[in-house]
Amino acid sequence: MAKTILSVDDSASVRQMVKLTLSGAGYDILEACDGKDALAKAGSAEIHMVVTDLNMPNMDGLSLIKELRKLPAYKGVPIVFLTTESDEGKKAEAKQSGATAWITKPFKQEQLLAIVKKVLG
Repeated sequence: MAKTILSVDDSASVRQMVKLTLSGAGYDILEACDGKDALAKAGSAEIHMVVTDLNMPNMDGLSLIKELRKLPAYKGVPIVFLTTESDEGKKAEAKQSGATAWITKPFKQEQLLAIVKKVLG
């Protein structure tokens, strides 16, 4: 059975690129346009990994991680930031909040696939 990855980004083009990259490698992709949308969808399917942007309207990526980590089903789920941010302070805050990895946009498809394969096995 294919593993499901939740892609969270306010940019439709970024979500499309993530979906093309990961669905082409055999993963099922669930999409959300911001943190609130992602939280609403988080309980609708078994999610094996989350790829999220940091800066989004309604609920940013850090807040999303904090909320997901409160849910028992998300205690061990890998969460990867895919963002334009490269600030070390933000990276440290993300790690403290429970982020597994950090990819800076624009990203290379091989880079995303390598991280997904590494954290999902």
